[in-house]
Amino acid sequence: MRRKLVAGNWKMHGNHRDNAELLSDIMAARPFGCEVSVCVPYPYLSEVAVGLAGSGLLWGAQDCSAHERGAYTGEVSAAMLAEFRCRYVIVGHSERRQYHAETDQGVADKAKAALACGITPIVCVGETLVQREAGQTEAVVKRQLSAVIHALGHCAGEMVVAYEPVWAIGTGRVATPDQAQSVHALLRAQLSAATPHAGDMKILYGGSMKPDNAASLMSQPDIDGGLIGGASLKAADFVAICRVAG
Repeated sequence: MRRKLVAGNWKMHGNHRDNAELLSDIMAARPFGCEVSVCVPYPYLSEVAVGLAGSGLLWGAQDCSAHERGAYTGEVSAAMLAEFRCRYVIVGHSERRQYHAETDQGVADKAKAALACGITPIVCVGETLVQREAGQTEAVVKRQLSAVIHALGHCAGEMVVAYEPVWAIGTGRVATPDQAQSVHALLRAQLSAATPHAGDMKILYGGSMKPDNAASLMSQPDIDGGLIGGASLKAADFVAICRVAG
């Protein structure tokens, strides 16, 4: 049975004081029956790594460069993240695709760079409202995931996939459990055709998961946890979701 994962995505939030309080509250709620990680802004990786060391909780980043090194001002390589002992890095988040024009191939290259440095990429896929209403959900998510599968080859089974319906992020809308499960099952089938490890891979739901809908979503057979945005900034909400997952 796959152990569930709850990964917090702090996005561009945080400061020294709030971070310390949030992490303290989360650690005080241990133990959890699921795997728990927080993906934080680059400047806070050092303090989070120190604060969570030995706690059983994991940490990661929200993006990485596809390049190993070089004249790429503002970029952060996977090797740099590895020095902070990051377990995870989010790649292909819808906000990166939208605001930074990231392509499917670019996301695939980042996932490959992360794995090469021993970091598990959380690969995000998902459709916009326009695409869903046009009946393009299946084609969009399969295209996005296909690029990563091709790039990773025999290592495809080592990634985590996160389905994030773009229309349900920060909008107050959320996919129904049946809608989410349908896409998760589709992704699982696509992975099964590519790797013998698909049955062991985690596929997270990333569209406005909160304490009041976490149980119904995570009860679905192919939903293995959540990539949590806003709720990961509130210790009580994040802990409640972790409790449901465990």
